[in-house]
Amino acid sequence: MTITPEAITGMAKDYTAAWNSGSADAVAAFYAENGSIIINNGEPWLGRARVQDMAAGFYADVPDLSLTCDDIRVSGRHAIYVWTFTGHDAGTGKPLNIRGWEEWEIGPDLKVIASRGWFDAEDYAKQVAGD
Repeated sequence: MTITPEAITGMAKDYTAAWNSGSADAVAAFYAENGSIIINNGEPWLGRARVQDMAAGFYADVPDLSLTCDDIRVSGRHAIYVWTFTGHDAGTGKPLNIRGWEEWEIGPDLKVIASRGWFDAEDYAKQVAGD
């Protein structure tokens, strides 16, 4: 499979749809079998099954999560996927509007080999608390 900016942009569109499906399995399917994600320099989620666990955790925290792709930038096999998610915190019911991005390394099969995700954790906590 040839990796082109158009192919990665299409993948990003499908990845957004996977998040909006509510299926952690659908999200994890975009990762290589041994793919990984690290969020805000935390512990890595290694392997597709762990990526699925990460997505399931987000769905548990924000059951009505809705994701939009705000921008995608591509350079070879690397991409920046800029996103916003909205929804309500499961514990407090407070509305959330969180912006962030993922830095992807993409394999020849258009699966994410490695992702580094970033968002403002302080702002997230404030929104959860309703501040």
